[in-house]
Amino acid sequence: MDILLMVFYATLVLGLLVFIHEGGHYLASRLFGVRVTEFMLGLPGPSIGFTKGGTKFGVTPILLGGYAKVCGMEPGPLSDHLEPVLAALYTRGTANMEDIAQDCGISDDEAYEALEQLVEWGSILGPTKKDKYNTYRTPEYVPSKKEIREALAAGKPAPQKRETGIPILVEDSHELYESEYHQQYRSLPFWKRSVILLAGIAVNLLFAMMLFIIIFSFIGVDMQHPTTGVMHHVVLAPLDAIQFGFSYIGMVVQMVANLFNPATAADTISNSTSIIGIAAMSKGAFDAGLVSALEFVAMISVSLGIMNLLPIPPLDGGRFVVEIFQKVSKKVVSAKVLNYLSVAGMVLFLGFFLVMANQDIQRFVFGNW
Repeated sequence: MDILLMVFYATLVLGLLVFIHEGGHYLASRLFGVRVTEFMLGLPGPSIGFTKGGTKFGVTPILLGGYAKVCGMEPGPLSDHLEPVLAALYTRGTANMEDIAQDCGISDDEAYEALEQLVEWGSILGPTKKDKYNTYRTPEYVPSKKEIREALAAGKPAPQKRETGIPILVEDSHELYESEYHQQYRSLPFWKRSVILLAGIAVNLLFAMMLFIIIFSFIGVDMQHPTTGVMHHVVLAPLDAIQFGFSYIGMVVQMVANLFNPATAADTISNSTSIIGIAAMSKGAFDAGLVSALEFVAMISVSLGIMNLLPIPPLDGGRFVVEIFQKVSKKVVSAKVLNYLSVAGMVLFLGFFLVMANQDIQRFVFGNW
């Protein structure tokens, strides 16, 4: 029963914090007009939910975290055939890769590359498991109340709902392409892309700071007097609670930095914990009461945010470093290079995880928490 509670509490805490993290990316993306096709509670997989404003909100079977599918974040250069391919597919409504290649006078491979990029953009829908061939379709369109209101105010007919795979009249292929392009992450200036990348981290830290204020300034904590040893209830001013929050964030930053210092890496790893340790500690924190549970959630939120700042793809900090490199060098990092960097980063984290997990298992077996 204890093990089940550990798994439940760890899933609850990590799921909430990762969901909050992805929520930061979602909100920043939508603020800048970038399309987000999915916002899910849980790891990628089969899902149930509803669609609103072009975004599918829902849950997946594995409720450990969440993700926001921000369009236009694919690495590498754009296809040279996006504009004619988009217009050709919209004109047909439903078409195979070969049809588009013939319409645009390009090879099947060139058509496939352009179509897949447009799927990534959320501009069209890709093949389904039921399709015998590579069949692509126009997406469903449900006009928002704002769009209907604006059309009526301008004396135009209200836009109508459009089903998947319906042909669309393309009066200006370039205007259509520009409209789709400007809803993509990659169309934004450097500073807006940076805000989207760092928004998840910022939300994690802000959430932790809010919890610290609730704990220390509203609920209060029981502390032992340093001289008399008598326990008394202390409520701090909000500014003092914020100062404590910044001090804790600074401590976590220092600890993470020590991982990359040969002189301190071993000690830092030995004092760190994996998800196994987080599960065990979460049960203890929740068993100790509300204040302990809130403090534990705040601390894990800080750790999650700071760890995502590491300059290692596929973490947010790694993507941010890539953005800086592209801005300075005026070069686009290819998908191949980014994949290599991501694999190297995953190998490094896997190494850290295995060492920390081994420590946690030994501590758990011997009860040395």
